[in-house]
Amino acid sequence: MVNEINSLYLNFSYKQGQIVNRIRFRRSFFLVKGKDGIFDFLMVGAQIFGFVGISFSAPSSILHQVPEGHVGVYWRGGALLETITPPGFHLKLPWITQFEPIQVTLQTDQVRDIPCGTKGGVMISFDKIEVVNRLRKEFVHETLLNYGVHYDKTWIYDKIHHEINQFCSAHSLQQVYIDMFDQIDETMKEAIQRDCTRYAPGIEIISVRVTKPNIPGTIRRNFELMEEERTKALIAIEKQKVAEKEAETQKKIALSEAEKNAQVSKILMEQKLMEKDSSKRQQQIDNEMFLAREKALTDANYYRITREAEANRLKLTPEYLELRFIESIANNSKIFFGEKIPNMIMDQRMLRNYLDTTSTQDHLEI
Repeated sequence: MVNEINSLYLNFSYKQGQIVNRIRFRRSFFLVKGKDGIFDFLMVGAQIFGFVGISFSAPSSILHQVPEGHVGVYWRGGALLETITPPGFHLKLPWITQFEPIQVTLQTDQVRDIPCGTKGGVMISFDKIEVVNRLRKEFVHETLLNYGVHYDKTWIYDKIHHEINQFCSAHSLQQVYIDMFDQIDETMKEAIQRDCTRYAPGIEIISVRVTKPNIPGTIRRNFELMEEERTKALIAIEKQKVAEKEAETQKKIALSEAEKNAQVSKILMEQKLMEKDSSKRQQQIDNEMFLAREKALTDANYYRITREAEANRLKLTPEYLELRFIESIANNSKIFFGEKIPNMIMDQRMLRNYLDTTSTQDHLEI
């Protein structure tokens, strides 16, 4: 069985415990026959595998890895190279090129035990200040060229010490510990970012978290007593406000109740007035109807009497009355005559005059 392969001869020399790789490539053809050929092939494979394993595992290996969230920077002979590699596997020259991963994602630096003196001369200390920052990828080379791998020591650790001492020396203990404590983190962030923007633009300060400073025990006790008194005063003020609110609420309720009662009384009064007015108008209408009815009855009665009078005047003529008189006399079964019998027969003229007078008087009375 004849196979054509490339042979790789690797000669390893060991000098003072260090491995020196000397690689020599030669292109040749040889015949692999029988067991000796297979043995030679396996030996070559083992040599290649051993070379690769030693090269990858050695501190100054050819292959190296850049973790996620970092970039790879390189130095050759102590000089920073402009080459920047992304996360993943990369190759470099062993013993000649040095490699360092630089984080470009958010990171939190903790600055501990920061002593400072206040404006009044009281020494206090901050146990921990956390600075969340990020080095922008496009400024990695410039930042490392100017400030080295430990750029954060210059612009974060040392800068925090400086800015905290500047702040404490310009303010009293009351301001640092209570009045302006909530402003310290923002003040530190602005101060550090201002200088970083000017001298190291690649450093971005995201936030600063400041813990409560440690103060002497006697002073802390005084502050605690002051805080207790202030709390009591605030509680008293709040109670007073609550009482005032309750009184105001009661007043509003009373006013609302009074207004409601007044509105109800007004409505009831208006209702009564409307009822009175309605009753008055009803009475007036009834009176008008009664007057109209009585007037109509009176007019009708007057008309009836007038018509009867006219009818009687036309009917009760002297001749008719004389006839009725004669008929009434004739209908009597008995007639009693007195001493003056001739008076029974009356003169018709006197009777007519009497009847005319009687008719006129009756008409006047009507």
